[in-house]
Amino acid sequence: MARHVARRDPRAHWVLLLLGLLLLLAALTLNGLVTGLAGGSGSPQGVTADGAAVAVPKKVSSGGPVLRLDRDEPVSRTMPDRTVALTFDDGPDPRWTPQVLDVLRRHGARATFFVVGARVNEHPELVRRILAEGHEIGSHTFTHAELGVASGWRRDLELALTRKAIAGATGREVTLLRPPFSSHPAALTGPEYAALRAAAGTGHVAVLADRDTKDWRRPGVPAIVEAATPQRGRGAVVLMHDGGGDRSETVAALEKLLPALTGQGYRFTTVSEGIDAPNSMVPAGAGSQWSGRALRWTQTGAGGVAGAMDLLLGVALVLGVARLAVQVVCAQIHVRRVRRPEHARRWITAPVSVIVPAYNEAANIAATVRSLVASDYPALEVIVVDDGSSDDTAGIVERLRLRGVRVIRQANAGKPAALNTGIRAARAELLVLVDGDTVFQPDTVHRLVQGFADPTVGAISGNTKVANRRRLLGRWQHLEYVIGFNLDRRMYDVLECMPTIPGAIGAFRREVLLAVGGVPADTLAEDTDLTMKVLRAGWRVVYEEAAIAWTEAPSSLRQLWRQRYRWCYGTMQAMWKHRHALREPGAGGKLGRRGLPYLTVFQIVLPLAAPAVDVYAVYGLLFLPWSTLLLAWAGLLLLQGATAAYALRLDGERYGPLWSLPFQQLVYRQVMYLVVVQSVVTALIGNRLRWQRMVRTGEAAALVGVTPAGRPS
Repeated sequence: MARHVARRDPRAHWVLLLLGLLLLLAALTLNGLVTGLAGGSGSPQGVTADGAAVAVPKKVSSGGPVLRLDRDEPVSRTMPDRTVALTFDDGPDPRWTPQVLDVLRRHGARATFFVVGARVNEHPELVRRILAEGHEIGSHTFTHAELGVASGWRRDLELALTRKAIAGATGREVTLLRPPFSSHPAALTGPEYAALRAAAGTGHVAVLADRDTKDWRRPGVPAIVEAATPQRGRGAVVLMHDGGGDRSETVAALEKLLPALTGQGYRFTTVSEGIDAPNSMVPAGAGSQWSGRALRWTQTGAGGVAGAMDLLLGVALVLGVARLAVQVVCAQIHVRRVRRPEHARRWITAPVSVIVPAYNEAANIAATVRSLVASDYPALEVIVVDDGSSDDTAGIVERLRLRGVRVIRQANAGKPAALNTGIRAARAELLVLVDGDTVFQPDTVHRLVQGFADPTVGAISGNTKVANRRRLLGRWQHLEYVIGFNLDRRMYDVLECMPTIPGAIGAFRREVLLAVGGVPADTLAEDTDLTMKVLRAGWRVVYEEAAIAWTEAPSSLRQLWRQRYRWCYGTMQAMWKHRHALREPGAGGKLGRRGLPYLTVFQIVLPLAAPAVDVYAVYGLLFLPWSTLLLAWAGLLLLQGATAAYALRLDGERYGPLWSLPFQQLVYRQVMYLVVVQSVVTALIGNRLRWQRMVRTGEAAALVGVTPAGRPS
């Protein structure tokens, strides 16, 4: 008994794709936050996040640099006389922190390091070395955030993440906090004071400074030494930096400052020991340590993702430029080849049979047939194969009563079967295969078959143009046909690896079609499949740009999706079917080693990566200077515009549609790469895509002034 097999629905992949893109954006955002860190000190400018004005008590602004603000009344402490607490902000830094530690060790000095949580995750070994050498660690927020203007949730998150990062790296939790961009207590602003009061509620003790060396400005070693030296034997908390920039002057200043003050009887200790307070670092619980490790792994992963995206963009850019260069060079070669003097050509006048497979083509079939009959080619027959149409397609052609036109009716069996029926019925040795919505120019057939003067040529591709280009979607497809398809075909011709002769216009030797078994029916891209079979049979396939066919392109996004979905899926089927061409000699090998890799990279791999590129663009809007983005966007559009203008000139087209090119990047491009995503998923899960027929509107018929019923308009 037959067993019913349920069709697997691939729609769940859209949810997975969306989640993946959101995770990618989150990873890039995290990396942007932790890598775009600045250093320095100085009072922040602004008000609190809620706009409230907070007064700094005089007891704080005129007091010591160590502030405990978790009580009703603030408490401040100062360093005893001849006691210096050297403090270093913005680290750890892999270059400067070790040098600072080396100087401190040589002079037997201890200090307090206020570390940035994100940098702790990047260099946990340096934080462990700081502790191992007897120094103290405090928090400097996770991303060097300006606490005075940060929202409450952002402030709490900055402090919590920093604690977790330090706990994951050292097994300790810290209580000391120095807000970024801070300096003396007298310079403390109301917003910053409010932020420190809030931080005190989570157990933080604020540490400002008595002496701000402003070493981040690199004022020179003597200036740093002078700024760090207490007056008249007093104690001091000295603010310096071991990260956030070039700290060579800081290291050199320490070499002078430490022996000079030691000689004056000063001692160098940590902040907690200096004020005779308990150790500010307490053992962290297992949960905090594991949370810290997970945070570090997440940050490392985000950095890896960002690095991979940078690599992807770099590779894509190089491939894009290389592709354009190859296209232009090949186009120039092709132009010189096809525009050789007319007297050098051998003219072909042998009889030609034109085969038109038609299924429900009532909107365009009359225009198609009339344009073929109006051809100036001397010996031409037209065979219309009606593939079981449910409309009056066959009747329209029969009522035209045109000389040299035959109609063959058959039960619906699909386009390949209709083409094979026409091939068997054809009388000529040269065959032209034409879609039922295509309109030829009078010289199209003549120009199309002239390439058969070369006995090595087995098939010829014509130049397909979009007829209905008045609307925006039509203009986008017009540009795609001219830029993408026709530039590629010129390149394929020169490289002798043409993978597709479009169904709208292609010419074949009858013997070639019979030798390869006719038009294949086991893929949805029968035109690509057939072309690859011709190449693998040892024949050349060339492109004739002057043989023009006008076709009706999809007029809605839904119809466009259905058409391109079938094209993409069918092309992938054909590529897999002919994968063994990779190791074949001759024309088949050129397809396998030139055409198939090109299709794989530019029609599958890069479109699959395109959603991630768009996410990277959103990331750029958040973290990159807008001037940089605008410059990059303008450069991209300029390159695309120049390419489009060159392609339009080669095809003898007007430059008017170029204005729609920027908008193509915002809608059309996304539809195209999502089609590839859908096709790949469909192929991977093993679904069999059915034929997707496009609804015709008859716009192509307007080119020759014919009504859908076949009567002159």
